[in-house]
Amino acid sequence: MRKILFINGPNLNLLGKREPAHYGKKTLKEIEDMVKAEGIELGIEVIAFQSNHEGEVVDFIQDNYIIADGIIINPGAFTHYSYAIYDVLKFTSLPIVEVHLSNIFAREDFRTHSVISPIAKGVISGLGYKGYLYALNYLSELLNL
Repeated sequence: MRKILFINGPNLNLLGKREPAHYGKKTLKEIEDMVKAEGIELGIEVIAFQSNHEGEVVDFIQDNYIIADGIIINPGAFTHYSYAIYDVLKFTSLPIVEVHLSNIFAREDFRTHSVISPIAKGVISGLGYKGYLYALNYLSELLNL
């Protein structure tokens, strides 16, 4: 069975409570459950992880990339400056889809730049929780070519 790492960065544990106009009303647990259910339909095991700590994200990727076939990541605020996460993602050589619940290009200036995007197969921004489902379906198709 294919395995996809589903990684969420800082403050995404507050989904459903934090700025619902930007991030929606679903909790991270609800989103993880939906993505895992979609994974089952596609024959993919989704391994979910969230951390507010950059080093923990790096450690999770280092500890799990060898069993994974792809990565869906919403780096949260790490999007804009984490070269440590960039470096470990690049190291894995796995296909990566970067997802953002809100449209980062329609927000504050500092949010419009991603250090992760150059190594991602694609970026989904502004489509809410459905962006994660689109990313999973994309990786499923890519891995089954």
